[in-house]
Amino acid sequence: MSYYISPRFLDKLAVHITKNYLDLPNVRVPLILGIHGRKGEGKSFQCELVFERMGVEAIHMSAGELESPDAGDPARLIRLRYREAAELIRVRGKMCALIINDLDAGAGRFDQGTQYTVNTQLVNGTLMNIADHPTDVQLPGSYDSTPLHRVPIIVTGNDFSTLYAPLIRDGRMEKFYWEPDRADKIGIVSGIFEADGLTRSHIEQLVDAFPQQAIDFFSALRSRIYDEQIRQFIHEIGLERVSRRVVNSAEGPPAFSKPNFNLPRLLEYGEMMVQEQQRVQNRLLVEEYNQAMRPGTRNVVNTVPPRNEVTNGAKKADNSNGFKEQASSTQLNPETVEQIRQLLAQDYRIGIEHVDERRFRTGSWKSYASMQLQGESEVIAALEACLSEHSGEYVRLVGIDPKAKRRVLETIIQRPGGVASL
Repeated sequence: MSYYISPRFLDKLAVHITKNYLDLPNVRVPLILGIHGRKGEGKSFQCELVFERMGVEAIHMSAGELESPDAGDPARLIRLRYREAAELIRVRGKMCALIINDLDAGAGRFDQGTQYTVNTQLVNGTLMNIADHPTDVQLPGSYDSTPLHRVPIIVTGNDFSTLYAPLIRDGRMEKFYWEPDRADKIGIVSGIFEADGLTRSHIEQLVDAFPQQAIDFFSALRSRIYDEQIRQFIHEIGLERVSRRVVNSAEGPPAFSKPNFNLPRLLEYGEMMVQEQQRVQNRLLVEEYNQAMRPGTRNVVNTVPPRNEVTNGAKKADNSNGFKEQASSTQLNPETVEQIRQLLAQDYRIGIEHVDERRFRTGSWKSYASMQLQGESEVIAALEACLSEHSGEYVRLVGIDPKAKRRVLETIIQRPGGVASL
């Protein structure tokens, strides 16, 4: 089976890897390439295809290896894997790269529930040090003056805004936002269904029927088509015999004929999967079960108030004039209220962050409220609660574009010892 490689992805990755193996005069080449984008768009898999195409041997790390009960272990592991890749280049005489998948999941800070541990600090510091001195990477407790071969580092993730800002600056990390366009999706989905007899026209119709779905949706859709055969197989042999039949069976693994992959059937199963996604999105049970996700409800043990009730004890308003009533009773500066309204009018999400004076110098902001704040009254109530609880800290308002997955506004509305925007 031949898989599709996006020309844009191939070009970006090939140029970055090749540049790091060249000695360009008076040119500082970033060691790290950060590939970020929506979940399920095949970032890691496209990397694997490019590595195979270029003959690059990859040394892998995952986000789960960036934390440990022993302080310093993840940072030491990164240095060890880097040196291992450099040794492979020397011994085998071929290109190698270190790839760290889902870096933001292991080293990013998403909200107030994310712990910032010593290991997270050491991982950030180690990656910055390697990016600055790629030929002098030492292990703790030992020193070898022999220069190492430079090893390009590829990191993937969904949201790099959660990472430590000095790590992702341009001199250390080159960024590439991966969002497959229609042609890329058609090419990738054609590779997924290559053995199933779907025509180019059917592939295009399938992709156009689910334009908001990521690449992994279509891979999961192909797997779902086999469910009927698996179900029939279970019923034929009986639930009691499934384990003996599929694990270490003398009869060998069961064989299944290729199911019918016609377009109407794929569309039917695809709609079922979309409905399942919508049920997850619409339930929002976290609001009921996890009160820590709701601003202004810390240490509350009674039931969650109705949604049209402000959780900080503000006056309840009906749907017709709720926003105006809340805005008129707020103590916030009118300019701040107007800024909130403008962000909400453009369908942006709003977050609130705070930080003390010491951590302000390192940019280590803490999230106070969820990035899902959307209603004007909800945002104002959360903002007033944050200003009250953290009166001696910096507080800033953050606007997020949910489609582009980027921040459009960061404005400080309170400073320690200064006057808040009240």
